Amino acid sequence: MRHADATADLRAAAARALAAHVAPGEAVAVALSGGRDSVVLLDVLLHVAPPRGHRLAALHVHHGLSPNADRWQRFCADLCAARGVPFESRAVTVPRTPQAGVEAEARRLRYAALADAAIAAGIGHVALAHHRDDQAETLLLQLLRGAGPHGLAGMAAARTDPHGVTFVRPLLDIPRAAIDAYASAAGLAWVDDESNAAHRHLRNAVRDVVLPALVRVVAHAPATLARAARHQADAARLADDLAALDAATYGDRGSLDRTALAVLPPHRARNLLRWFVRQHGLPAPSEARLAAMLAQLATARGDANVTLAHAGVAFGVHRGRVVVHGAPPPAFEVRWRGEPELALPHGRLAFARAVGAGLDPARADAAPVRVRLRIGGERLQLAAGRPKRALKSLLQEAGLPPWERRGLPLVWCGDALAMVPGIGVDAAFAAPPGRPGITVAWHPTPL
Repeated sequence: MRHADATADLRAAAARALAAHVAPGEAVAVALSGGRDSVVLLDVLLHVAPPRGHRLAALHVHHGLSPNADRWQRFCADLCAARGVPFESRAVTVPRTPQAGVEAEARRLRYAALADAAIAAGIGHVALAHHRDDQAETLLLQLLRGAGPHGLAGMAAARTDPHGVTFVRPLLDIPRAAIDAYASAAGLAWVDDESNAAHRHLRNAVRDVVLPALVRVVAHAPATLARAARHQADAARLADDLAALDAATYGDRGSLDRTALAVLPPHRARNLLRWFVRQHGLPAPSEARLAAMLAQLATARGDANVTLAHAGVAFGVHRGRVVVHGAPPPAFEVRWRGEPELALPHGRLAFARAVGAGLDPARADAAPVRVRLRIGGERLQLAAGRPKRALKSLLQEAGLPPWERRGLPLVWCGDALAMVPGIGVDAAFAAPPGRPGITVAWHPTPL
C-alpha cells in the first residue's frame, strides 16, 4: 500500500469515527500501550482531533507481566511529553492463574483501569487501536470457542461501559498493512511486546499461523471475516430485539416471568435467558450451563427456593419471577457504638434520630448493641400484649425473597432481638410516644 494512501485512509477513518461517536469539543483519551498500533492511533488523532476541538490525552496500563513493562511505560511517557499530550499511567496486578485466565483477567483489569483513569480526568471517550485484522482474529477465536452471534460479532466500533465511558475503535475497518505503511511514512518508533511471539497464547497462534494460511488460500480473508462479523452483529441485534419483545410480554430488565421460559419455543427461551443475563452485565454461560439453568428455572414452582450460581451472582425464583441477586454474605457480628452508619459486608446500616419511633436509646445504652445475620429461630413481639412471632413468618408475610431474608441484618441488644429493619422494633425496646428514638434503615449494596 502506498504511504500517501495509508495516511489519507487512516486520518479519514479516524475523522469519521470522531464525527459518529464523539461530540465536537469533547475530550478523547488514547489507550497507549507503546506498540505500533496505539502509537499510530495517537499520531493520527493528533492530526484530526484538534480541528474538531477535541482535547487529547493518553492513558497507559502497566500490567507488570513483562520484565520490560517499566521500559514501555517510560517510552509512552516520553512520547507524550515530546508531543505535548497529557499522560496518565495506571498499574494493575494480574493474578497468576492458568494462562487463559491471565489473559482474560489482564484484559478485564485493563478496561477497568482505562475507564477509571478516564473518569478521573473528566474524559468520556477512550480510543482503542484495534484494526480489521484484529477483528478477523477475534471472529476466528470466537468460532473456535463455539460462540453465537454476539461473540461472532467481534468488537464493536463503539461501546459504552456501565460507568458511562465510551470505547471507540477508529481504525477497526483499516487493514494492518495500512497501519504499517502509515508508521513507516511518519517515521514512528514503538516498542514490541515479546509475548506477541508466544504461540501458547491462542490469539498469537491465530495471528501468526491460522490467518496467514487463510490469506494464502483467500487473499482477502481478513476483509471477508470482518464483513462476516458485521453480519453477525446485525443478527445479534435482531436476537436482542426479539428478546426485548418477549421480555415486554413476560417481564422486564429487573426480573423475568418464569412462565416465559416454559411456554416459549426452546430457541426463543434460550435467547431470552441469554438476553436477561446480558442485561445484568454478566458473561454468557456455556451451552451446557445455559441448558441446566433453563431447565431448572422453567420447571420451578412459583414458591420454589431456587438458587443458581453464575459469574459471582445468583439467579433465584420468587413468586414466579426470575431475579438476579448477590451471593449470600459471610457470617459477621458488628458492634454499634452510636455512629450514624455501619458498613457491613453486603451493604450499610443507617441509624437516625427520631421522635416516638424506632429503638429506645435508654434500652440501647443498657446493653451492647450488635448487628448480625439470622441463624434461625428468632422471634419478635411487634406490639405490647401480643405474642412473639417467628421472624421467618414475619419476613415471608412481608414478601421478602429468600436471599433478602438470608442477608437481612438484625439488631440485638445484649442477648435479645431488638429490631429488624423493614419489619419493626420489639415492643420491649420500642421508643415511647413523644420520646427520642433511633430508626434503622438497611441499604444493601447493589449488584
